[in-house]
This record gives sequence, structure tokens and C-alpha cells, in this order.
Amino acid sequence: MMLPALSIVASPTKRLQILELASEAERRGFPALACPTLGNAFGLCTSLAHVTQRLRFYTAIQGIYGTSAAEIGSIASHIGEVSGGRFALGLGVSHEAMVKRLGVEMGPPLSDMRAFVDALRKQEKFGGPLPPIYLAALRDRMLALASEISEGALWANASYSNTVKQVHKVPQEKIVGGFHLANMIPTVISDDREAAAAVNRKTMSVYVRLPNYRNYWKAAGYVEEMEAIENAIASGNRDDHSSFMSDAWLSDCTLYGTADQVRDGLQRWYDIGVEPIAVMSSTSGGQIKAINELFDIYS
Repeated sequence: MMLPALSIVASPTKRLQILELASEAERRGFPALACPTLGNAFGLCTSLAHVTQRLRFYTAIQGIYGTSAAEIGSIASHIGEVSGGRFALGLGVSHEAMVKRLGVEMGPPLSDMRAFVDALRKQEKFGGPLPPIYLAALRDRMLALASEISEGALWANASYSNTVKQVHKVPQEKIVGGFHLANMIPTVISDDREAAAAVNRKTMSVYVRLPNYRNYWKAAGYVEEMEAIENAIASGNRDDHSSFMSDAWLSDCTLYGTADQVRDGLQRWYDIGVEPIAVMSSTSGGQIKAINELFDIYS
């Protein structure tokens, strides 16, 4: 059974502890670390280049708005060089509500992403060779763009049943050539499966409020759930949508339950050619406790 990749966040006041966890993950044989923008992904990745020797790591996912391609390209080139080629640059368009907070206007996602990657490539002669680029690609059109212009695709909170179909849309020559596929999966380990499910429902409450995610899950077959949430939001309920999150949907998009259930659930992603990224939460603690719970089930 293969070990999953692991999502880590450089939480303020806990950054040194997170770096220690990264070193421990490497010692235990975990293959990769995915670094969200929360807590500054580039700062974390720079540190990872120096405190680890073998682990792969990548931003998952760095937004393209609010920072120039020249700046991101230079930083990515630096991390790739000092890490000995272990770093990859995961990019995404983020979400409209989040982009607005940056004071930036979001354009058409596909054309903006194509233009941004093109600008990155043109800056290589000034900032240095780029690491592999992975694109966030929930929907088929962005996955097709990722297959065309990048070295990998990243999902987050993806439907397993839908991803099985999407993987077959990636050209076989890209897969043979090492095109990287990975998905970030909210994960809770507990013998109390109901309690673990409740934690994942709380995590997913952030995402069901975002129109792009609801549209994705509708396309994946969860129309009834997403329309119920949309009706609730329209009626003024913008917070508690847990009652509309069916067990079928939650089990398709997250992992929760006993050690065996979680290990088997992570392995099934590998079985379809997608690296699972465990985004850990716990029924009884924070990120550090949750990650140690993952360590324990692979001891």
C-alpha cells in the first residue's frame, strides 16, 4: 500500500513545528508535500528546500491574480534550483470572491491561465528555468488546458467517481510522459465515523458556498444537493448547509472513518493514477494532531 502525499499549512506561531513534521514525513517515506497559499506557500516551500533532502513538494494551489508572472516565476525558479529539482509550481485561478479581496478583477479563467503560463515561460530568460507547472483543473476544459500547456493537473475536493472518467480524457502520451495528477482530499481518521463525517462536513461548508464548486459537483452528478444549497443561500442561510450534504456526496469527495477505511480510500486514488493528497483534520485536535494520526496508521 502506497503512502499518500500530505498537505501542510505553515500556520502562524507553529511554523517550526510544521517543518519538523515535514522532516518526519520524509523520514517515514511519504512521497510529497502539498502547500496551500494559506500561511504563505512560497515561504514554506523555500524552507522545505532546506530542511528536506528527498521529498517532492509543490504549491497547491498558488493563485495567479495579485502577483506578477515575473515575480512568481523568479520565486519558483529559485525554489526549484535550491531544492535540486524537487519543487513544482501548482497554479490556479482561485475563486472570484477571494480574488475580489485582492482588489483585482478576475477575467475568463481559461484565457487568463493560458496568458499567465505564457508570461511565465517568457520570463525564464530573466528569472531562470522554471520547475514543472501543475494547473488546478476541476472541470474538463481546464484539464484539457493543463494537458496542453503544463506538466500536471491538480484537483481539490474532487468527486472520485467523476475523476475516474476525467483521467481517461488526459492524452495517453501525456500520462506515459509523466504528466502528474493529484487530488487534495479532506481526511479524518476516527473509529467514530459519524463524528469524522461531521468534521468533513464543516470543512466542506466553505466550498459549497462557492459557485464554481457547486457547478462542478452538479456536473459530477450531485444536482439535488447543490440546488438545495443554492436555495438555502437564496433564502438567507449562508452558513449551515450540512443537512444538504448527502452521505453519498461526502463519501465521494472526502475520506473519513477507521484507519483501514482511510488507507483503502487513499489507495483507490493511486489505483486510477492520481496521487492522493491527505488534507488532515481531527475530531479531537488541530493540524499537528491530525497529521500525527495519519503517521500512526502507516506505522
